Amino acid sequence: MIQGAKKNKYRELCEFETTIPIFSRDWWLDAVVGSDGWDVVTVESDNRIVAAHPYVISSRLGIPTTSMPPLTKFMGPWTQPAAGKYARRLSRRFDLLAQLQEQLPEFGHYMQNWHYQHDNWLPFYWHGYQQTTRYSYVIENIRDTQAVWDGFLEKVKTDIRKSENRFNLRIRDDLSIDDLIDLGYLTFERQGVKANFDRQLLHAIDQACAARNQRMILIAEDGESRRHAGVYIVWDQDSAYYLFGGGDPKLRNSGATSHCIWHAIKSTSTVTQNFDFLGSVMKPIELFFRGFGGRQKPFFTVYRTKSKLLKLDDFSDRVWRKIRR
Repeated sequence: MIQGAKKNKYRELCEFETTIPIFSRDWWLDAVVGSDGWDVVTVESDNRIVAAHPYVISSRLGIPTTSMPPLTKFMGPWTQPAAGKYARRLSRRFDLLAQLQEQLPEFGHYMQNWHYQHDNWLPFYWHGYQQTTRYSYVIENIRDTQAVWDGFLEKVKTDIRKSENRFNLRIRDDLSIDDLIDLGYLTFERQGVKANFDRQLLHAIDQACAARNQRMILIAEDGESRRHAGVYIVWDQDSAYYLFGGGDPKLRNSGATSHCIWHAIKSTSTVTQNFDFLGSVMKPIELFFRGFGGRQKPFFTVYRTKSKLLKLDDFSDRVWRKIRR
C-alpha cells in the first residue's frame, strides 16, 4: 500500500477507533502541523489496521527528522488492544512494534514521547534507539468526585475554598480562546521566558476541538470582572488533559488555578474516566500538579540521532532542551 493510501486509511480508523489518544488523531495533527506536515506507517491484518505510528515531517540541514509538534504531549505507536494470555499479548506487541519500526523513514533524528500505555520499547532499543523516563500525574476514576477531593493535599483544598469563599470567584465557561491566551502570555512574562505557543496555533487547535466538543475553556473571574486564572482542557474517551493555562501575576494568590482545575475535573467526569496533568520537569509546576493526588505515570521519551552531521551540529541536544520545557 502506498503511503498516501495508508494515511487515508488511518484517517478512517480515527473516525471509529476510540483507543487512539487525542494527540495521535488525524484531525489533531492537521491542526498543529497541517495536513501535509505529518504521515503514518501502519500494520494491517485482514485488511484492518492493527498498529500505527504517526509522525511529524521535518528536516534540519536537509536531513529528515521527526520530533514532537507543539502542544502535543504524546505520540508514538498505537496498537490495537488485544485479549488473551499475557505472554501472547506481549509477543504480539513485540511483533507489531518491530514492523512499525522497520517502516519508519530513515530519520537523521527521531524523538517522540510515547503514551504511558506503552511500557515496552525493546524493539526500538534493538535498533539503536535510546529512551529517558519522564512522568505525568493522572487522577484515575474521576467519576468518583468525592474520592478525587479526598485525594487532594490540604493546601489544594484550602486554595479552592479561598477562591470560592474569600475571593468569591466564579468559573466562566463562555469566554474565548483569546481571553485565555492573554492570561497565558501574562504567565510567561512573569517567568521571563518566551511563550511556547502562538495565537494562530491555539486557534487551530481550538477550532478542531470545539467542532468535536472535546475542549473546555475555564476562567476564574471576580466581582470586578478581573480574570485571575484559566485553563484549557481537552479530552478523549480515556482522559481529560490539562493542555495549558495562565493567570494574572497580580492576582496569583487567590487560588484561582486550583479552583479552575477542580471545576474541570468535575465537569469532565461525565465524559471521560481520568484527568491527566501532562506532567512537567519544571520543579514548581511538578510540585503543584502533585498536590492534586494523581498517580505518577512514567512514560518514555524515545530518541535516536543517526546523522553524523546532526550530531556535530548538536541538533539532538537542542531539541532535547526544548522538549524538556
